[in-house]
Amino acid sequence: MKEVVYNISDDLAPYVNCVMTGKNTSVDSHTNIPLYADGYPGIMFQQAENGFFMLPKKKKLSELFLYGQTIRPISLDVRGQHSYVVVQLYPFASKYLLGVDPRILNEDCYDLLQIHYIAIENYRLRLINAQDIEEQVQIILELMLQLIQSNQVTDNDKIEKAISIIIDCQGQIKIKDILDQIYMTERTFERNFMSNVGLTPKQFAKIIQFQSSINKLTQSRYDSLLDIGLDSGFSDQSHFIRTFKRYTGQTPSYYLNQIK
Repeated sequence: MKEVVYNISDDLAPYVNCVMTGKNTSVDSHTNIPLYADGYPGIMFQQAENGFFMLPKKKKLSELFLYGQTIRPISLDVRGQHSYVVVQLYPFASKYLLGVDPRILNEDCYDLLQIHYIAIENYRLRLINAQDIEEQVQIILELMLQLIQSNQVTDNDKIEKAISIIIDCQGQIKIKDILDQIYMTERTFERNFMSNVGLTPKQFAKIIQFQSSINKLTQSRYDSLLDIGLDSGFSDQSHFIRTFKRYTGQTPSYYLNQIK
């Protein structure tokens, strides 16, 4: 996936983390896109003659869907020519879009074309007939704004602040230290966090910590896996390797060799 920069309106900026795109013009291609836990849900619009499939479930995906939190490694599989746009969202955004418990989206996708309370077919036709990816992104953002306005989920500033704290600390923070900053009881925090994100605060922090380590893995300034693990907050190298393998199905060394 290639990350691209777009102008996001002030109304939607709190919900959108980034936009990513991909394209393959070869009719004989077979593309597998691994998706590892990163703490961010997203909206994807895809165009492919034979469609995209989510593995290992072998589930054929809608042209336009919202995906939830990924905990175990999954991948998207497509054959032939294809293109896609992904609008990556902040962790709480899926609830604002659909007004549902985000836990039902964990490791799964919600077909946005099945929505009946807005004119979703008009959005689909506009996406198909768009002149370029930039126009497709703007159409998806328009759809997001209408979904948010339709569902009218009450803002939860404390949970959004907690998410920001965890991300800024790269997952290396104790729950007690978060509670000291947002002034909530642990029980209320756990319940509200799960309701808005679909994960417990500890699960989310572990995923952000893992993502921090995967980013460091590709940086040449580290001399060893031990250095990466320790700098990412893992107690030792074996702890780092176990966690990495849980989220990717691979050891850090194998992963690094693959991307090289």
